[in-house]
Amino acid sequence: MAQLRQDVEAGEVGLDGRALERLDQYFTDLVGEGRLPGFLVAVARGGRVAHLTVHGWRDVAGGLPVEADTLWRIYSMTKPVTAVAVLLLVEEGRLALDDPLERHLPAFAAPRVYESGSGAGVRTRPADGPVLIRHLLTHTAGLTFGFYHSHPVDALYREAGLESSVPPGADLAETTDVYAGLPLQFEPGTRWNYSVASNVLGRVVEVVSGRPLDEFFAERIFRPLGMTDAGFHITDEQAPRLAELYGETDTGGITPIPGLPLHGRPRFLSGSGGMVATAHDYHRFMEMLRRGGELDGTRLLSPATVALMTRNHLPGGADLRAFGAPPHQEPGNDGVGFGLGVSVVVAPERTLAPAGLGAYGWSGVATTTFWVDPGHDLTVQFMTQVRPRTLKVFTQLKRLVHAALTD
Repeated sequence: MAQLRQDVEAGEVGLDGRALERLDQYFTDLVGEGRLPGFLVAVARGGRVAHLTVHGWRDVAGGLPVEADTLWRIYSMTKPVTAVAVLLLVEEGRLALDDPLERHLPAFAAPRVYESGSGAGVRTRPADGPVLIRHLLTHTAGLTFGFYHSHPVDALYREAGLESSVPPGADLAETTDVYAGLPLQFEPGTRWNYSVASNVLGRVVEVVSGRPLDEFFAERIFRPLGMTDAGFHITDEQAPRLAELYGETDTGGITPIPGLPLHGRPRFLSGSGGMVATAHDYHRFMEMLRRGGELDGTRLLSPATVALMTRNHLPGGADLRAFGAPPHQEPGNDGVGFGLGVSVVVAPERTLAPAGLGAYGWSGVATTTFWVDPGHDLTVQFMTQVRPRTLKVFTQLKRLVHAALTD
């Protein structure tokens, strides 16, 4: 077990300590109001942690505090890890970004695209071209989520038992076969729609490597980077450090809800959202990216591959609001493009919160987030465990961190 620690005083690396106190107070107030159980926030520059705050409870009823080694369900912050796994195989020549998906998963041969109708009356046509690996990494494959309720194909996902993205009792191989039997929402490469694509990529990693996804992550990413607690399940020894998961109530409070089935290896290994990790683990992952694919003498990816991963891949430099399907055409996506598994700031003057050009990262459904800002040599992570309804903290977090920069 390793634990994240503060390395340097904020002022030594161009951060305003009083501004960081205001950041802490904002989230401390949310805990006091009963809107968050507790939180961890860490800000680093040049790889040195200059601000680390833990506050509140990892288990409210049990009176157990958040600590630096608390384990968090990071949900969709798993997706950048899956992208790195894919890029490892690309660098080894075992996979290519322009490989047709059907080359590795034959069930995706001859994809069909939605044309009109709904339910049993849906009409489809053959896609103009195949789904490519790069389409999956950029969420432009035409896949979707059943919970959107904004398109007839979303409804087909729900009818196929995919309200939560996986049929009950299915493993990753069985789940991706269900995806393959459903029509695409749009021609691959023509729109952006956040989707089950990272689960498909997880299955591609398994097929190409010949290893289960959890074993590949452990052998090729977690152990080399010293991510000592990261994984898809927890041991009996780790269990006391796991934070309770909460949901937001109608009145703006929180209540415990079921989380990922982490006690024992899960049947479904989700490349989209199956991971648990500590702040130390994810700091190591961010540092590898910030340093161009290397950490403490261990190189996972080349600098060129990390640069490719963290630049915008949407056509013509578009952002998510302009290129996105209807659920994503909202102000928070102004000025934000998408790379290979991460969002990328392309127009800071248009973003809802202050952001550096080229800053990249992603968030999880339990209100966890991270970003790396190359221009300011800055990495930030925020951990809590609330599945929100109306609670939105990321914009304010970014404003408060930005206000702390003095150079």
